Amino acid sequence: MIEALKARVNGDEALVRRGRFLSTTFLLEVGQTAWLISIFEGKVVSVASGPFVMPSWSFALRAPEAEWQKFWSSRPPPGSNDLMALIRRRVLKAEGDLQIFMANLRYFKEALAKLRQAGAEA
Repeated sequence: MIEALKARVNGDEALVRRGRFLSTTFLLEVGQTAWLISIFEGKVVSVASGPFVMPSWSFALRAPEAEWQKFWSSRPPPGSNDLMALIRRRVLKAEGDLQIFMANLRYFKEALAKLRQAGAEA
């Protein structure tokens, strides 16, 4: 499912434009599975599945698989509908260079929400 992120983000012209000044690589951990997602000027250029040996990333978002499944459901319940809500509930851990994450928070919220089941149908 995470592999679809590249096509869904790059297919959204407004989202790519929003991230046009963003170039980074971040780690997304879904339970025990790690994903390295590379972004260049707002476009997702690669989505690679781990395990990795000494991966290089600017920041990491880590949460149990069950929490990501709730976030990616077509109608997420309150507290699971937003990355900051997940952080507030202490089920999502954000670590590393959080300046990049916070400066581009709306981009990351919208990009990761592209994996919702409703997004697949649209």
